[in-house]
Amino acid sequence: MFDLHVHAAPDVTPRLADDHDVVSAYAAAGFTGCVLKAHYESTVGRAAAAARAAPLKVYGGIALNQHAGGVNPAAVAAALDAGARVVWMPTADAHTQQTAGLPRLCGLRTGLSPHTYAVPPVDPATGEAARAVCRMVAEADAVLATGHLSAEECRWLVAEARAAGVRRILLTHPSYTVPGMDAELAAALTAQGAVAEITTYQLLHQPGMTPARLAHFARTVGLDRIALSSDAGQPDSPPPPEALRLLIGTLAAEGLDRGALTACAGEIPEALVTP
Repeated sequence: MFDLHVHAAPDVTPRLADDHDVVSAYAAAGFTGCVLKAHYESTVGRAAAAARAAPLKVYGGIALNQHAGGVNPAAVAAALDAGARVVWMPTADAHTQQTAGLPRLCGLRTGLSPHTYAVPPVDPATGEAARAVCRMVAEADAVLATGHLSAEECRWLVAEARAAGVRRILLTHPSYTVPGMDAELAAALTAQGAVAEITTYQLLHQPGMTPARLAHFARTVGLDRIALSSDAGQPDSPPPPEALRLLIGTLAAEGLDRGALTACAGEIPEALVTP
């Protein structure tokens, strides 16, 4: 299996384990690799260092939050040139995060700006910068992930990314609280070439989420366009390998094909990210 989305220490919030221990746990569990994600730090260098200690594919990327200057082509260029495989549009500093009252760095430390980020149609002024990011991601043949942008922003971004030649597009947990995308729109966007993510974090921590709702989302989108990931690393979540297996087992219990679900947690995300 291959975990497309995991958090590890060091981070601005407590994590269950550090990069080395997370990657070692994947190796012991027979995984082929993972993507290290952080909301407020590029994980490119960390992934390269962690990969030296285990026979796994370990990739990193950058989330375009305040530390990166938001939708900032210069930050994206630096990350991609250093080897980033994923560029996430704003996550913890997306306007949706603020509206939903979800955690942000500015809520953990006093004196930081509460500024948030958006793309068209919410903020037309960022359109050119977002298009430049798409062009850079296309040139690097990396993954463009929608982050915590709203559903309508995701619709705009997927169209622009496809026009720019981006081949690898990930809808970041679209059925999570942010962006709160319905399954029908997710299916329409995956029909344009995107892959939609479902996470164990949703199963365990999203208010109102149920196994049946996640299974309905997966059925509507189609398992051939779904990537399952843990989004684990929180102290109150299971260890990441266990978390991803839990998600597979839960969805299989809802009647989805276990073999197809295993591909959603292995072949599909690994092919999406691997150069």
